Amino acid sequence: MSRRKSGADDAPKVRLTREKLAAAAKIFRFIHPYRFAFGFGLVLLFVSSITFMVFPYLSGLMVDIASGEKEMPYSLVDVGWILAAILVIQGAVSYFRIYLFSIVSEKGIADVRRALYEKLISMPMSFFEHARVGELVSRLTADVEKLYNAFSITLAEFLRQIIILLAGIIFLAFRAPQLSLIMLATFPVVIIGAMFFGRFIRKLSKERQEELAESNNILNETMQAIQAVKAFTNELFESVRYGKRINRVVGMSLKYARWRALFSVFIVTFLFGALFFIIWQGAMMVQDGTMSVGVLIEFVAYTAIIGASIAGLGNFYTELLGAIGATERIREILLENQEIDIQNAAHIPDIPVKGHIEYKNVRFRYPTRPDIEVLKDMSFKVEPGQKVALVGTSGAGKSTIVQLLLRFYNIDEGDILVDGQPISSFNTTAYRRNIAIVPQEVILFGGSIRENILYGNPNAEEEAIIEAAKKANAWDFIQTFPEGLDTLVGERGVKLSGGQRQRIAIARAILKDPAILLLDEATSSLDAESEKVVQDALATLMEGRTSIIIAHRLATIRDVDQIFVIENGQIIEQGTHTELSQREEGAYNTLAKLQFEPI
Repeated sequence: MSRRKSGADDAPKVRLTREKLAAAAKIFRFIHPYRFAFGFGLVLLFVSSITFMVFPYLSGLMVDIASGEKEMPYSLVDVGWILAAILVIQGAVSYFRIYLFSIVSEKGIADVRRALYEKLISMPMSFFEHARVGELVSRLTADVEKLYNAFSITLAEFLRQIIILLAGIIFLAFRAPQLSLIMLATFPVVIIGAMFFGRFIRKLSKERQEELAESNNILNETMQAIQAVKAFTNELFESVRYGKRINRVVGMSLKYARWRALFSVFIVTFLFGALFFIIWQGAMMVQDGTMSVGVLIEFVAYTAIIGASIAGLGNFYTELLGAIGATERIREILLENQEIDIQNAAHIPDIPVKGHIEYKNVRFRYPTRPDIEVLKDMSFKVEPGQKVALVGTSGAGKSTIVQLLLRFYNIDEGDILVDGQPISSFNTTAYRRNIAIVPQEVILFGGSIRENILYGNPNAEEEAIIEAAKKANAWDFIQTFPEGLDTLVGERGVKLSGGQRQRIAIARAILKDPAILLLDEATSSLDAESEKVVQDALATLMEGRTSIIIAHRLATIRDVDQIFVIENGQIIEQGTHTELSQREEGAYNTLAKLQFEPI
């Protein structure tokens, strides 16, 4: 009953190597079209960072002028005007920097999303058997978001912190060389120690949240299955189970509290101790007259900025590692072999198909189940314009025959021929344009009826849509809706009945005008009245087309030209309904008796 972790937290940790950096850098091809905006943004980033480092100097300068310790060629008014000018410049530079990086990140990530989407929808079906769609979408969403943050914020801020760190050290080396040596010997060590300490605290916090989530999972499971708990009188068992998990939460929380307390001691004792030690040294130098008050203020400000930049580098470094890991997973998908070329799909010429189909000694195993042979030396022919039916028990291989005809998978042995040519020799896109399928569970897209019918032929005219709807016996119910063809069907077509969804699917297939039609249990889930209407529409759809029908209801296939009875991946009987019904001991006759004879 453990909770499955998902999202970015379960991503594997990334170790930074030269190879990984080189591979991750390849993702920058997506921002190559916006390289001028990116380059100018980097220039502004440098200007903005250096300008920011002038503020501590001006602060110390104002203190020295006000205290009158040194003769200065500037007045406080002059410094005030300089400060105002720098603020205006800093504001303008920051505005354009942020806007330029936004152009790069938004457009670059949009290109990444488009490339990933095109890659995914062009992948073969075997890919989706190895990668579950839900996890794939979730993974890609999180990875692309990490990449977006890297392009828009993390990368720029990482560079910014490096510039600030180097500039701060250079300023300190010139303004207070003696104190700089003391600071560089103590402060960075403490900051880095605090970063590692803080990372350990965050790890403990995450573990505490996971323990708490496990306890909440037990609570949710129990409340959702409360009838089962009470039916099996397991109230005590669930109470003990929940109590044990809560005890683990308490134990982890106290461990987290102890280390958090130690971290507070570390911050107070070492971090602030190092800072005050440096300030004390500076104060001694002010007392000796070897340093002015203004320079001490500069030093303290620069030290704080350097400390913040070191801490920031640690955080941004972690985020960059996550982004590098995200680029690896994104590039893995982008480098997968796709079955179609979407960019050139519109320019691929159509293939004229008559509809002659032949399976020759076909053997097939699913890639995810290589130990089970689904089709065993399968051979049969379908003449152009014929209507044939595939009959058999679940798991016999009927749907597999259809999926192989659609080229969803590659066969292991044998050949599938269409018009005498192996289907593997055809361009996949051009070949599938000749095939339409009406599945058992019709999935409509969440747009209008018009858009769903147009899915069969996006370039069809209004008259063709209406004609297809009429032939599918769908026009009558479409006209009853106030919006007609513009009626929204809801997510997956939930606003329509099963029979209405089937007729929309049939209209979609009619609009495609295929040479080969595949019907996969198209009426098995309908009531008697809807089935009659849909059957009439299917009869219209099948006219003049090679049709392969997968059927459990034998009453729907009485008039087909040929019936193939499938069992364990082999054809054990074939013939017409009349011929097969006359075989007393035949498998088809047995199925027919079960369906047609009263119990």
